[in-house]
Amino acid sequence: MPKSDIWAATLSLVLIHEETGCRQSALHAARLLEHLCDQDIDHETRELCERASQRLGQRQELHHACPA
Repeated sequence: MPKSDIWAATLSLVLIHEETGCRQSALHAARLLEHLCDQDIDHETRELCERASQRLGQRQELHHACPA
């Protein structure tokens, strides 16, 4: 299982993105989620991280600026 600080950082970035729409936070969260997929985690969590990473990446294709 990856260190809890990586999970905490990822969650923090996702929450920042959800609250502010910050594109950078979404991009960094997507990268961390991809990194977590490469770690020793269970199959269901890996799939969840992969889907979340893809969604965050797709959203950024639609948005061009950070309103925060």
